[in-house]
Amino acid sequence: MKLRIAALVLALSSLPALAADRAQEEKLVRAALTSLVPGEMKIESIRPAPMPGFYEAVLSGLTVVYVSADGKYLLQGTLLDMAKRENLTEDARAAQRRGMLNAVKDSQSIVFSPKDPKYTVTVFTDIDCGYCRRLHQQMGEYNRLGIAVKYLFFPRAGLGSESFAKAVSVWCSPDRQQALTDAKGGTAVTSSDCENPVASDYQLGRDVGVEGTPAVYSPDGVQLGGYLAPQQMLQRLNDLAAAK
Repeated sequence: MKLRIAALVLALSSLPALAADRAQEEKLVRAALTSLVPGEMKIESIRPAPMPGFYEAVLSGLTVVYVSADGKYLLQGTLLDMAKRENLTEDARAAQRRGMLNAVKDSQSIVFSPKDPKYTVTVFTDIDCGYCRRLHQQMGEYNRLGIAVKYLFFPRAGLGSESFAKAVSVWCSPDRQQALTDAKGGTAVTSSDCENPVASDYQLGRDVGVEGTPAVYSPDGVQLGGYLAPQQMLQRLNDLAAAK
């Protein structure tokens, strides 16, 4: 018992030194990254990497890199846990993405939800995208399966495009849900303008790595893919929940 207590005291006494070492290492890593990344890129987070001797850094656009603790070496690529068959680089992106997506309030989005949803997915959508329209046509089935859909706009043609203007008109309509359904069904929505989140949605999409629409994300920030049929989406969400 005395030996165990002595070992515990020794371990606790070393904590301040370990914290100081980590702070120094993070400082070296940050300095190395700052000297390398372009001025427009931002260091979102730095933390110890799953592999010893390295730190994991997430940059703007969810670019993940690994930097040695002395700041001398940088690796960029996919880090896999071979035993668990997990993509640790994608896990890092998902963790960062989760915080970014969860910061968007329901009042800043258009939500189609059952009474007591089991899951809420975030979907970046373009009104003129064929698979986005297909997904929306099946909204009743997603909701019946307990899946709520939180829509954010991502007009693929960019700011100021025709799709962007349609998204603004939908947002500025008295009934946003109905206007979105009409627009995705090919019905022209009355052109209007007001204070809206379309530009910020689009920028958020770029920040989280949207490359096409629909882009569907789980509550934990995992990209489920593009279009998924209702049963496929439910299975994917159930699999992710079971893996926790």
